[in-house]
Amino acid sequence: MKCLLKLGPLGLLAALLAGCDTLSEMVTSNLPESHGGRPKIVVDLSEQQAYLYRNGHLTASSRISSGREGHRTPTGHFSVIRKDLDHRSSVYGAYCSGPDNIIVKADVDSRRDRKPPHTHFVGAPMPYFIEFSPGYGLHQGYLPGEPASHGCIRMPYWKARQFYAAVNIGTPVIVKP
Repeated sequence: MKCLLKLGPLGLLAALLAGCDTLSEMVTSNLPESHGGRPKIVVDLSEQQAYLYRNGHLTASSRISSGREGHRTPTGHFSVIRKDLDHRSSVYGAYCSGPDNIIVKADVDSRRDRKPPHTHFVGAPMPYFIEFSPGYGLHQGYLPGEPASHGCIRMPYWKARQFYAAVNIGTPVIVKP
């Protein structure tokens, strides 16, 4: 709080504009990427946090929402196998009609939910998708404050964008229980 008082209203405004919850989060999310060295992502499911390291230094952290009961996020050591800026789920989404994609049935699992006549499947958007295991990745999405996804790791927009820009194919990803 002392730092916020020293920075005054402009410091607080900068933290809010950066999409951060705290001043320290703003600082660690805006460190220059010139630390050198290879990036690494560590996800702690018990903390519901993701961390981005470069050359052993924490350069960003983010709150997350991981897989809920019955759709657990896999744990272990992985590496980035694909990046897709505008990814859409091939399984979860909505059945829509017409060229304007009017939603007829939302929140569907295309493997289980019957497709209504004259509709087509539109996968749920998963921007800034960083796939680390087939069918699992980090991406921008809704964060209700608890595990709520189908197994992927959701992040706020600015954080997903930051992690996406920092990693490459082959970047290590460690997911701890």
